[in-house]
Amino acid sequence: MNALEMRQVTKVHGAGAGEVRALRGVDLSVQPGQMVAVMGPSGSGKSTLLTIAGGLEEPTSGTVHIGGVALSGLSRNQRARLRRRGIGYVFQDFNLLPGLTAVENVALPLELDGVPARRAREAAMTALAELDVADRARAFPDDLSGGQRQRVAIARAVVGPRDLLLADEPSGALDSANGEAVMRLLLAACKRGVAAVVVTHDAQLASWAHRVVFLRDGRIVDQTRPTPGPDSLLTPEATR
Repeated sequence: MNALEMRQVTKVHGAGAGEVRALRGVDLSVQPGQMVAVMGPSGSGKSTLLTIAGGLEEPTSGTVHIGGVALSGLSRNQRARLRRRGIGYVFQDFNLLPGLTAVENVALPLELDGVPARRAREAAMTALAELDVADRARAFPDDLSGGQRQRVAIARAVVGPRDLLLADEPSGALDSANGEAVMRLLLAACKRGVAAVVVTHDAQLASWAHRVVFLRDGRIVDQTRPTPGPDSLLTPEATR
């Protein structure tokens, strides 16, 4: 069973002369343990694909299944529960809660699902340490740099038992070393069986994925399986 299955997904904004077709009949399948990178020019529909894949936005037509469950058949509360428990998001604007510290932001999804506060905090600290930002655990988002906020947002996305990770330019505010650290963390999640869809403009980071999908004008125009680079965690077998 695919972790994510999108079939003939179309998204239209507006109507008449102002109509914009953000997606046009997109088919995309992602298996558990697989990372798919999505590339394309600005306005090609990359971010719209992510928001629809995660149930944050409804398609105009087509179907979306997560773990075999059709999103169209779920109530608003059921969708919210599915997103909270099974999907990790990394947004371009981070979406950190300003009144919570870094570690509290990361621990929050676990606590909302009933994980005891102490266990949730321990898991959050582990995720922050993997991204070399544990020393800022008690800082509030406004006191963090852009790169630190991004790493906190990524830690929040990967903490806990996720089935699907959706990341919009997760390395955009990071230098190359920290960008690679992010990809290593995402790939480590994939090795645990998590599926990941990562929007990136960086071809070098996209080469870490098992498959690269190219969007243009709302359509998938090409797909490729990259050859692992010397620093990639992928083996040649993983790209077959």
